[in-house]
Amino acid sequence: MQVSELDFDRKNPRLVEFDIDENSTDQKIIMELWDTMDVRELVMSISSAGFFSHEPVIVTKENGKNIVIEGNRRLAAVKIILNPKILGGKVNAIRNIIPSDTQDLQSIPTICEARKNIWQYLGFKHVNGPAKWSSYAKAKYIAHVYRDFNIPLEEIAKQIGDTHKTVQRLYRGLMVLEEAEKYEVFDREDRWYGHFSFSHIYTGLDKKGISSYIGLISADAESENPVPPDKLEELGELLLWLYGSKKRKLPPILEKQNPHLSQLDAVLKNKEAVAALKDIKNIEIAFEISRPSSSVLSESLYASKRYLQRAYQMIPIGYHGSKELLKTSRDIVDLAKEINSAMARKIEANSLETEGE
Repeated sequence: MQVSELDFDRKNPRLVEFDIDENSTDQKIIMELWDTMDVRELVMSISSAGFFSHEPVIVTKENGKNIVIEGNRRLAAVKIILNPKILGGKVNAIRNIIPSDTQDLQSIPTICEARKNIWQYLGFKHVNGPAKWSSYAKAKYIAHVYRDFNIPLEEIAKQIGDTHKTVQRLYRGLMVLEEAEKYEVFDREDRWYGHFSFSHIYTGLDKKGISSYIGLISADAESENPVPPDKLEELGELLLWLYGSKKRKLPPILEKQNPHLSQLDAVLKNKEAVAALKDIKNIEIAFEISRPSSSVLSESLYASKRYLQRAYQMIPIGYHGSKELLKTSRDIVDLAKEINSAMARKIEANSLETEGE
């Protein structure tokens, strides 16, 4: 089929992940594929060896267009070779590798098939096979097959070689996001960072503190509205903490999934810590508030001992008579005495209470 007659699949889960929609131009799609999906390597390969006839792109007919539902990266590579200027300022990256004769690439091998007839193949290849999509793209594809083709999630799991539980969890994560956007408590396009880390919410929903905070129902329910109406405000807060907001000039509280997601889970189990998080917007401080005071005390004392032992070992080579450091060491001695006295008084008071009983 002629390349000029082929269109990108603007519903492709992998493209949707990068904010591609029905109104996106070919150039925007090509630039996104170039920047994020290693299209340059395909350009080099096809320029050198041609388009492999045993790897046709899969095309479906929709609204009078020939939509490439498998092979968008290859289509982008061929379009770049045929019209390098579409890369704009990045054309220099391939100027020397484009063949002078591109006549053979005006048409590429295609197979025409309906989406419904090949969902198993695409699902296995990209969800759990050799060319894996991200978790968000997987979730989008699972939801598409479930809703558009009326295929049960359990059957989808069997066909794509994944567990039913994993498919349910991916689907539930997407439903939580869609519910938040439907009720306008979250806007994915307003997130702080360009890359959308779906794993934050997909993984976080399995944690008890997070799921309880938004009243999340079980993944087994396979509901399109897994968060109850009276918890939508909390859902909006959670997604703001996870993804931030450019419009509100609020970066996400969750800077790293590990350990911040577990810390957030602990915070959401403690009302005082939640209040602190809303007030100061610092996950580290809020997490400390959520922890048992006995754990904080013991860890602080053990850490202090380790650091003091280290400082003592460094005196022969690291101390050169600084009066300021000497004063600091005296302050530490005084503070240590106060801590020791306070702990001794606590033991004495506990002993008296025991005797009184």
